[in-house]
Amino acid sequence: GPEPSLTFAMLNTVAVLIIACPCAMGLATPTAVMVGIGRGAERGILIKDAEALELLHKAKTIVLDKTGTLTRGSPAVTDVTDGVRPALSLVASLASRSTHPLSQAIVEHVHTQGVDARQPETMKEIAGKGLHGRVSGSDVALGNAALMAQLSIAIESFHAQAEAYAGQGKTPLYVSLDGKAVGIIAVADTLKPTTQEAIAELHRAGLEVVMMTGDHRLTADAIAKQIGIDRVLAEVKPEEKAEKISALKAGGKKVVMVGDGINDAPALAAADVGIAMGTGTDVAMESAGVTLLRGDLRAIPEAIRLSRITLRVIIQNLFWAFGYNVVLIPVAAGILYPFTGTLLNPMFAACAMALSSVSVVLNSLRLKRTRI
Repeated sequence: GPEPSLTFAMLNTVAVLIIACPCAMGLATPTAVMVGIGRGAERGILIKDAEALELLHKAKTIVLDKTGTLTRGSPAVTDVTDGVRPALSLVASLASRSTHPLSQAIVEHVHTQGVDARQPETMKEIAGKGLHGRVSGSDVALGNAALMAQLSIAIESFHAQAEAYAGQGKTPLYVSLDGKAVGIIAVADTLKPTTQEAIAELHRAGLEVVMMTGDHRLTADAIAKQIGIDRVLAEVKPEEKAEKISALKAGGKKVVMVGDGINDAPALAAADVGIAMGTGTDVAMESAGVTLLRGDLRAIPEAIRLSRITLRVIIQNLFWAFGYNVVLIPVAAGILYPFTGTLLNPMFAACAMALSSVSVVLNSLRLKRTRI
């Protein structure tokens, strides 16, 4: 046949260039990430950047700091032995003059029982031991075994009970009236109500759950058993937290760290992804890739699911964008021309290119509707 004209060659060239322009490829990742981060924000999960969103789903180990993350972060009274009940108002009167968190927990507990606290005649706070004073003519002391020893008060009969409380992760405080021990008030930093459920969800997602705490090993193990933790890092000093995270990473697994305090910041920065509880300190949020606005741990498995879904959408987008280029470039170049006389008109090429970009954007927008 006759030689194809220059116009013919130009049209084909233009069609090839339009089809080869990887517009959709360039949109595939950013649109999905943008919608994914927006979706997280709606759910109270603030994701700093695409890297945090992408790494979350690769996580194999998740380290949870105990205080303020697994627990409420403030102590509460869990048990009061029978002998102390009649003296609760005297104990609360003494505690009401102290700003110590344990004293505050006792005052709060007594208040909920509808018992009134009075003004103590004298009150002395003994650092690291407890309180001692006179209330309504009685000599009252509240504190640990060291305080009782200092005041020469015999506590042997309550020793087994105190050990049992300590084994459950509680702090036993002895109460004495007029030089005689009457019983124990147990105080503990209580677990958040959603902690157990969140850990079960993390297990279902195939993650190893590790608890990090400064607590004594026995206390830590008792709490871990109660909520189904896989591994316990106990007696960890605040300055050792980051080292522990680095050691876990050295095993080659991706590590997520969840914390809320000032001393958690280096560990959050050391992890592949740091997650800060929004109820914690600004320093922690600054060093974290993800911040949870709710103090609810169930947002962690939710963030991991969001990461998985977003990544799936990115892969779909790349498949569409890439697939469309692979299929249509040869057609634009005229592969079908010798057989069927078919060429791709540049107008259709432009239309196809726009459609591929639109399909990628629409696929990303599906994330807005997806259940997490």
